[in-house]
Amino acid sequence: MEIPIDDASGGADSAGSMTSRTQTADTAWMLVFASWVIAAASTLGALFFSEVMKLPPCVLCWYQRIFMFPLVLLLPIGLFPFDPKVVRYALPLALIGTGIAVFQMLLVAGVIPESVTPCSRGVPCSETQIEWFGFVSIPLLSALAFTLITLLLILAISRTKK
Repeated sequence: MEIPIDDASGGADSAGSMTSRTQTADTAWMLVFASWVIAAASTLGALFFSEVMKLPPCVLCWYQRIFMFPLVLLLPIGLFPFDPKVVRYALPLALIGTGIAVFQMLLVAGVIPESVTPCSRGVPCSETQIEWFGFVSIPLLSALAFTLITLLLILAISRTKK
């Protein structure tokens, strides 16, 4: 670990300052990369459920896909070379996706009445197609993925502003 040496002006020398900026950029890069891994796994999971397991997605699931799938393409564009501004474009997608996923979780739990949902045709949005361990459902997986991506992107922002 390199310790910055104070110069006569009272500030850290440029080498120490540069090391700190590099470490901050590396941390932000790792956070954005982790967000991409989660988005890619979520996309592959959604495609597995619909194409392999033949589970038809409801309307809210389609909306969540609309906000998750672009993250798989958008995040790596900002990683090579690293551009912290990628968070500016990815965070709104993750926030809106989180809202839709939480809405569907509340709908499945019965907190929101079924009459409020946009699912008038096809698969009902309140239907639980998969339930692992008695509580893990597709809307819960989606909400967890979007929430983790949102938190990682917010941490990446905080690392780049230092």
